Formats: sequence, C-alpha cells, structure tokens
Amino acid sequence: MALMQIKEGEYTSTLYGLIRDQRYMEAARLLNHQLETHPKSRAALSLLGYCNFQLQNFVEAADCYEQLSILHPEVDDYRLYYAQSLYKACLYQEAMKVSCQIENPEYQVKITKLQAAIKYGEDDLSGAKALVDQCPSQDSDTELNQACILFKECHYEEAYLDVGMTTMGLDTRSVGNSLLLQETGLVQAFNLKAAIEYQLKNLKAAREALTDMPPRAEEELDVVTLHNQALINMDSDPTQGFGKLQFLMQQQVFPPETFANLLILYIKYEYFDLAADVLAENAHLTYKYLTPELYDFLEAVITRQTAPEDAYRRLDEMATRKTEMLRKLTKLVQQSKQNNDEEALKRAVNEYDDALETYIPILMQQARIYWDMENYSQVEKIFQTSLEFCNDHDIWKLNVAHVLFMQEKYKDATGFYEAIVKKNYDRLQNISAIVLANLCVSYIMTNQNEEAEAVMRKIEQEEEAFSHNEPDKKVYHLCIVNMVIGTLYCAKGNYEFGISRVIKSLEPYQKKLVTDTWFYAKRCFLSLIENMTKHMIMIRDSVVQECIMFLDHCETYGQDVKAITEQPLEEEPLNPGKNCVSYEARILKSILMQLV
Repeated sequence: MALMQIKEGEYTSTLYGLIRDQRYMEAARLLNHQLETHPKSRAALSLLGYCNFQLQNFVEAADCYEQLSILHPEVDDYRLYYAQSLYKACLYQEAMKVSCQIENPEYQVKITKLQAAIKYGEDDLSGAKALVDQCPSQDSDTELNQACILFKECHYEEAYLDVGMTTMGLDTRSVGNSLLLQETGLVQAFNLKAAIEYQLKNLKAAREALTDMPPRAEEELDVVTLHNQALINMDSDPTQGFGKLQFLMQQQVFPPETFANLLILYIKYEYFDLAADVLAENAHLTYKYLTPELYDFLEAVITRQTAPEDAYRRLDEMATRKTEMLRKLTKLVQQSKQNNDEEALKRAVNEYDDALETYIPILMQQARIYWDMENYSQVEKIFQTSLEFCNDHDIWKLNVAHVLFMQEKYKDATGFYEAIVKKNYDRLQNISAIVLANLCVSYIMTNQNEEAEAVMRKIEQEEEAFSHNEPDKKVYHLCIVNMVIGTLYCAKGNYEFGISRVIKSLEPYQKKLVTDTWFYAKRCFLSLIENMTKHMIMIRDSVVQECIMFLDHCETYGQDVKAITEQPLEEEPLNPGKNCVSYEARILKSILMQLV
C-alpha cells in the first residue's frame, strides 16, 4: 500500500495527529518506512512500539521495546513495556525473565502486578495470589486481580464484581482504545463479570456485562472481549460466534481457551470434520492448550460418525476411569465427615463435583451413539449404570426422562419430568417447552388429565403476565405444549382432534407462527396427507376445509418466517424464496386439494 503524501516540515505533526486520531495502522506504516533509513531512531521505535501495542500486535511491539532496552538500558520504562508486550503475547517465561531485570524500587508495584498476571496466565494460582497479596489493598487493580483468582478457583459468587449499569439499548459512539480506558481496568472488569455470569448460567446478565462495556467498534475489540462475545452469544448467533473464534485462531495472540472452545463447539454442532481438521492442522497447540483427558474425549467423539463401535469403546474406557475416581472421592467425602474436617470435606466435595461435571459429557456421548440408532433400551441401560453418581444431576434426569418417554414408559417418565418442573414451578418459562409438553403427554397417557390441565393453566397464566409486561416479546411454551399433544393424537390415529388442536394452538398467527411451531404443525399435516394418500383414513370435508383455511393463513403470515433454521456454517445459504413457511404451506395446500 502506498504511503500518504506529507508536505515538507509537517511529518511530525502528521504522525502525532494520526496517533491522536487512533489511526495506528497508518502511523505504523510511516514509522516502519522511517526505520528503514534510521533503524536506531529512539522516537520512531518508541512510537512504533506504542502503535503495535494498540493494534494488539504484541510480538512486534515486544521487538521494538527489546531494541530500545538494548539501545537505552538506563530507561527502565522500555524494559517494563518489553515485559508487558511479551506477557500480552502469552510468552510468559520470557516476560518473567525480563521483569526480573528491573531493579528500580519505583517500579516495584508495577512489576509485582505484572508478575502476578504472568503467574495467573501460567495457571500458577498460588504464585499469583502470593504476588497479589503484596500489592496495595486500596488499589482497584488488587480487587480486580483477587476477583480473577477467585474466578479461576471456581468461587464465582465471591469473585462477583459490582460494576456497570443496566444496558439501555442506546446507540453509542466508540471511545476507542484510549490510554485512559486501559488505565481504568473497566474492560477487564466487565469481561470478568461476563465470565462469572456465564459460568453461573446467567446468560442475559453475561450479555449485559459485555454491552455495558465502554463502546468500541468491532475492529477495536481486544481478543478477550471478542472471545467472550463469541461464546456468550453462541446460542443466538452461532454463525458470528464461529466466525469470531476462527478469526482469533488466525491471530498471533488469542486467549488460551479459544482452541478448546472452538473444538467443543464444533462437536456440539456436529461439525466433526472441521474439528478433525483443526486438530490435525494445529497439532502443536493440542499439547499446549488441551488436557490429555479433553483430547481423548474429542478424538472419541470425532470417531463417532465413522466408527461408532470404536468411539463407544474409547468413551467406555474414559467412563470407567471416571467412575473409579468418583468412588474414591465418595469415600474421601465420607472420611472427611467422620473426622469432622470441614476444610477437607469442602475440598473433597468440590473435587467430586468437578469430576462429575467431566463425567456427564462422556456418559451423554455414549448414550448418543445408541440414541442415533434408536436403540432406546440400550440408552436406558447406560443411564442405569451411572445411577449411583448422577441421580441428582439435572442433565441426567432430563435425558433419562426423554429415553423413557421414547419407549412409551410414560409413568416412569412422569417422575423424572416432574422433578425438573417442580424445581422451576414458579418460573415455567425457564424450562424447555418440550419438557413441559412431554410431561403433559405423560399425564394424559396415564389418565392424569387434571394434572396436565393444571400445568397448562399455569403456563397460560405466566404467558399472559409476560405478554402484559413485555408485549413485544413472543412466548411459545403453551403453543408448543398444545402442538405436541395434537401430534400425539395424530400419531394415535385421531387426526380430526389432533389437527384441530394444532390449528387452534397457532392462533393468533402473527404471534405464534415461527420456525419451531411450524415444524410441529407440518409434521402433522404430512402424516395426515400420507395416510389419506394410502386411503388408510377418512377425513370429514369440514375438517379438510379447516386445514386449507389454516394453510392459507400460514401462507399469509409466513412470508418472513424461515421453514428451517440454517446451520451456522452452511457454504451455500438456502434459497430464501423456498426456505419460508409461505412456500411450504402453499405446497401442502396444493397436495391436500388434489387429494379431495
């Protein structure tokens, strides 16, 4: 790229003007050109180091400050900036070595803070804590650093920081990456707050922590903020989330968690080939950023699509090791109770909980292999083997309920679904709609219609209150419950009642017709059409007319509603003219009219 033309005598003012306006890339280009002719220029090296640091090119910044610290060994600032740049580049050993070379007592507090951060980056929490304890207690950085250590120790409530204001949804102007912003520590505080809320599963609060952050343009975001945005917004916008994580992986410096999180999310969305490619292309990172246990888990799950038997064997070996560890920890908990050793008990319980949280994904992947084969009895057996450890775990209970439901063991399924619903009975909107729907179906199938009606009345009351408080937000729980019940009646051959229930559940269409609700509706209509085509059922003309009228409404209100949700990493997007409810409703109506 060509250099900008600068009038004679205006070089310095132009350069400082670019830096003042935060146009660091243009300034860096000018400074690199200057250094070609004056490679030891103190001013050019210092300004270039600053610009590279602001651009988050920490390795290049470290190069500049290394040269300055050699050329001007009497200036401790350069050695400090050199160490800070190395730390930001995740070159922790090198950063520690350089920081230890600064003996000036005036720099002691800054050096201690930096060394604590280095220890934290190396996961040496005891070393980091010892250094933080040496920092002034009234310093706001000390409080932030203590909170960071508590967070890594999984003491989320203790680590919580009371920073920020309620997100107002207003458009704001970027404040850029000013020196003042860096000195306040606000970005770090908000990122820590977001991480704590995310770990506590308070996604709304986590998102608000990120949006409460001083506003910056996306290209100005630091790598930690970019990583947290990707992770916290993954459920609502997976395409952008994957894009941000993939971008970070291409940078010189990225948060250490990026590699593992990208792989785990590829597995979650079943992009097994992409996960395999990332592992193969970044073999040097696997030893650095993945534990042996996580690496074995990822390898086993990736194998699932091509060799399910081999995948199951690998997962079973991991599960066996985990159950042995859980039994040992159970004994340790009991011994600590008998000895009245509260500290040992607390430690053992935390270790047990951590081990259980790593065992659950292994167990679920084992079960998934047989679930995909529709071998539900084998899935149930797998869950039975883990009963002694998992009987109080919500994820385990939910999946046991699902597998019992799929086997039409409705009475048994009811007990598990009830446990989940009762736990959140004051706020049913927090429970997945399919859990509520399956519970109501289980009640109906075991002749407990009054219980089903009670749950549905509670959902209706909640939705009415919710709509009153937030009229612009749409809620679908009761709609989906009714649709699942309607689907059940269709599956049992009572199409007239089932279809009628499905149709009524989608009124008013402008509020209830969405991709998820259309999924249930069209399944019932496809089943109806299939059985009518085979002359297996007879439907009254009035019901057929009701169906046609319903599909007319879907065609009218479904123009902007996607028929199916596109996968986040689709190479070719679906045709928007065909991927809409209107298009599919038109086809269903056409087929139905031909049949009658």
